[in-house]
Amino acid sequence: MTKLEVKGDYNIVKGKLKQKWAKLTDSDLHYDEGKQDELIGRIQKRTGEAQEAVAKIVKETFACGCACK
Repeated sequence: MTKLEVKGDYNIVKGKLKQKWAKLTDSDLHYDEGKQDELIGRIQKRTGEAQEAVAKIVKETFACGCACK
């Protein structure tokens, strides 16, 4: 998978997360590879949801992001 494909796939993931939590901004959803915990922390802080719940949704969305186009 090329960087361009990863970028496109992450844009799909961001869209799905914004559908779930409309108050999230692009800054909240900035993702650097290997820093999933930081992403989860930003979403948790913005939404007020439990870390475990956010982590589950983020992981499901990442897993589905490529396969559910």
